[in-house]
Amino acid sequence: MAEEKILIIDDEKEIRELIRDYLEVEGYEVGMAEDGKIGLEKFDTFDPDLIVLDLMLPKLDGMEICKIVRGKSNLPILMLSAKKSDVDKVLGLGLGADDYMTKPFSPKELVARIKAQLRRFNQFSNSDYNNKKSLKFKDLKIDLEGYNVYLNGEKISFSAKEFEILKFLALNPERVYSREQIFNKIWGFNEYGDINTVTVHIRKIREKLEIDSKNPTYIETVWGVGYKFVGDKV
Repeated sequence: MAEEKILIIDDEKEIRELIRDYLEVEGYEVGMAEDGKIGLEKFDTFDPDLIVLDLMLPKLDGMEICKIVRGKSNLPILMLSAKKSDVDKVLGLGLGADDYMTKPFSPKELVARIKAQLRRFNQFSNSDYNNKKSLKFKDLKIDLEGYNVYLNGEKISFSAKEFEILKFLALNPERVYSREQIFNKIWGFNEYGDINTVTVHIRKIREKLEIDSKNPTYIETVWGVGYKFVGDKV
């Protein structure tokens, strides 16, 4: 099996090399970039399986890179930042990052999170739940094999976590799940994180699928409980 490839985009040389050393010990192939422009070029040529992306970068910041990458790929993105504010965390995850760590961080914890993201991404992208290849609801089609979402025949860009949440809820229609249940299912019981991340991801999904996100067609809020997927199959 080919080595999984990790792209590190960070303007601090010491951090790039520290992460690289830990990842190479674990058997990963590592590419590095010191600014946003080079990072995007490396993304196209290196073809990584996961990106470790710093928020504050010269030439092109992490937010912009996240948006560009999400327009092309669902691969996991783990965002780094020296800022500890919740605003940055929400913005980062809302733009499609799958995980978030603040500097300084434990390299061992970073590696553990990378492994968890790759394992979960591979599980969801390679598995075929209930032998289904796709799900169709009204104007919505969820391609389980291709990991794609189509609305009125138009492909909609989804991050890996957004897709996993939509897929999970759509495979269990009319069943209500709390934010804790969704977080544990998609991120895992042993993952560090804030369950408010689920709220951010649901909002992003609605913005992409709903004409009126305050009156959703597909994912309803059950106040005080959680969320459920609604919609008649075609």
